[in-house]
Amino acid sequence: MVSAAFANRAHKKLVLFDVDETLTLARQSASAEMLDVLRALREKVAIGFVSGSDKKKIEEQLSVHGNDAIQFFDYAFFENGLVAYKLGQPLESDSFILYVGEERYKKLVTFILHYIADLDIPIKRGTFMEFRNGMVNVSPIGRNATLQEREDFNKYDNEHGIRAAFVKELREKFSDYGLTFSIGGKISFDVFPNGWDKRYALRRVEDEQFEEIHFFGDKTDPGGNDHEIFADPRTIGHTVEGPAHTIRLLKEQFLS
Repeated sequence: MVSAAFANRAHKKLVLFDVDETLTLARQSASAEMLDVLRALREKVAIGFVSGSDKKKIEEQLSVHGNDAIQFFDYAFFENGLVAYKLGQPLESDSFILYVGEERYKKLVTFILHYIADLDIPIKRGTFMEFRNGMVNVSPIGRNATLQEREDFNKYDNEHGIRAAFVKELREKFSDYGLTFSIGGKISFDVFPNGWDKRYALRRVEDEQFEEIHFFGDKTDPGGNDHEIFADPRTIGHTVEGPAHTIRLLKEQFLS
């Protein structure tokens, strides 16, 4: 039975969302229309987001139009749920470093930086690796790229398979580390312990025993960072092609 925390919702369901290209355009802010739809949805079901990004980046995208992202959603899952909030209150977190160990982590970082240094791509910017609590994010072009540079790199990557080749090399080189390498967004991929993909968030909601858990995301194909939670038997998965598509599906399936 769902707890008293969600007793006022019409349906004992949870709807989870990816952020980039699902609730917002990549690294951009949520629209007022999207927030209005989510506000109406929350009156009927519990809602939450699951992102590989850290708290600062997601708050830039979702704490807009006078809203606080952590308070606006019932569940806020940053870094695939390693950093999590329920009804505005923090839940216990976990650590990539504690899992991997300092020495093995150092070898991984050294290899990645050497690989990027030797990589011949049209441009490179800055912040090629970003350490987060539950993962490492790796970007061949660098996370300091502008929006236009991100778009250009995404097209180049689709043609030349830069990230796919990088991930293949890492999987072979560090096959004994127990890590998953997951391509997401337009310029980067995530590295995290096996099982610490977006499914990690599902263990955070088990106590509520929702009748249904829906997940909306754009990278749902195998290899995409939404695939595991999308395909998990505990969820009902929905593939979207951007925020406008998300809004349309929500109106059709929950708000009609």
